[in-house]
Amino acid sequence: MPDTEEEIRQYNGLTKTEASLPREAYLDARLHEKDLERVWYRNWIYVGRADELEGPKSFRVFDLGTQQVLILRDEEGELQAFHNTCRHRGSLLVEETSGCLRGSMIVCPYHRWAYDLKGELQRVSSRSPQADFNKSDYSLYPVGIQDWNGFVFIHLAPEEASPLDESFGESSRLGNWPLSDLQLVHTDQTILECNWKIFWENFNECLHCPNIHPELSRLVPLYKQSFMEVHDDPDWEEHQGSKNKLFKSGLTEGAVTWSADGSTCAEPFPDLSQEEIENGHNYCETLPSAFIVGHVDYVRVVRVLPLAPERTEIQSQWLFSPEATKKEGFDPYPTIEFGKKVIEQDGRASELNQKGLRSISHQAGVLLPEEYAVHAFHNWLKSHFD
Repeated sequence: MPDTEEEIRQYNGLTKTEASLPREAYLDARLHEKDLERVWYRNWIYVGRADELEGPKSFRVFDLGTQQVLILRDEEGELQAFHNTCRHRGSLLVEETSGCLRGSMIVCPYHRWAYDLKGELQRVSSRSPQADFNKSDYSLYPVGIQDWNGFVFIHLAPEEASPLDESFGESSRLGNWPLSDLQLVHTDQTILECNWKIFWENFNECLHCPNIHPELSRLVPLYKQSFMEVHDDPDWEEHQGSKNKLFKSGLTEGAVTWSADGSTCAEPFPDLSQEEIENGHNYCETLPSAFIVGHVDYVRVVRVLPLAPERTEIQSQWLFSPEATKKEGFDPYPTIEFGKKVIEQDGRASELNQKGLRSISHQAGVLLPEEYAVHAFHNWLKSHFD
């Protein structure tokens, strides 16, 4: 009987050849629309930090595919979300991208139908509506919204939404990080000329790490082996007795966090376990829109947003404890620049991948053993089309 979890675990790699997705999955406009309808409109999607909406009547409009969502705080400060569409004849309700509502009503700019901040219709433009007209039948179309530890998620089909917590699968929930209390210090956005699935495929393997991420691979020795996890190594059992960091999880000797020199720019979070500290990076993923990484002194969140069949927006945010940001000499930018470099490198590789897929000779690729997480992503994707 195995005595430890290490002995129970098996080799992660694929044991038989698996095909990648067909090239059309990354190029075809019709299939992109299906991705939106089946995947993006039917899963929880990360929008941003809750404190980006400050106080009652604050709002923002969030674009997801062809859909516009109006997100606001009502007069009690509670988060609400609706399709940005009037129930009269479908006009857009709010034209600005963000701000603070001037009054306690959402008023359609076309025919002046007015809704309260909970989405209930209060006033119509007609002076003599029909006897069978009932305002309660014409509330704004609801969108699911949830604040998860300070991170705001929406769901376009709230009636069929699974609990948000389930969308994180088996990944860490980062329970030892004070996520709700963190302060957003920096946001960076970039547009990649690639399909959104290519970015996720890149995220799910480290075969590219030594070549694409030389600085990161020096920081994380396991990445030099093209492994994401210890159990990606076919000979992991044999190598566990070795003290060589190339076969171990965590950061290189002397490094404690993801930064240019491996040093922190803030005090480590006080409640982390020894394993979490030694890992140096602890991931929490929620497909299709985001992954959150807990480092010992900060948290980083990356959001993926599809814009077109061959265009994707990537947003990265860096969060620190409020106490850290108030300390004299606090300088997060070397740390932020290191994270930006990793995303830029991933972006270049993803765009390179996208350009190559346009070859009329290429119909589908093949996955190597280390790309087991890419295969799992493909299976998750395919489950939305069964």
